[in-house]
Amino acid sequence: MDSSLTQALFSAELQAFASGFPVMVLHLIATLLLLAAGAAIYAVLTPWKEIALIREGNPAAAVAFAGVLVGLAIPLAVSLSVSTSVRDILIWGVATVVLQLLAFRVVDALLTGLPQRIEHGEAPAAIVLVGAKLATALILAAALTG
Repeated sequence: MDSSLTQALFSAELQAFASGFPVMVLHLIATLLLLAAGAAIYAVLTPWKEIALIREGNPAAAVAFAGVLVGLAIPLAVSLSVSTSVRDILIWGVATVVLQLLAFRVVDALLTGLPQRIEHGEAPAAIVLVGAKLATALILAAALTG
């Protein structure tokens, strides 16, 4: 092996990548599992069955559920960025998902009549619901950073 190739293979950058990449993948998997769990719990807790409505071609339900996914992902992403270990990610991630699900329930309760409007495929109702859920996600994400 020539010396330039040896230097490249044993460079600090490559060594940092080799040790950091598996950790990043583990952190990513933990966060994606939290996102999936949060979305599944939300789907079970909602007064309307978004997944069934989406399968039936209801665009309002699809928009509303996309808002849930992004609304859960925003604070989880911040949680991931401020955490230093998988345990940290799980602790803050579970707290984030629980708080966000509670906030979603409050939003659903405050915006009365929206679930029925979403069931009927009314896109404006879904857009308002998504806006409210994203607003709570952003505030929760900011709270995570202290």
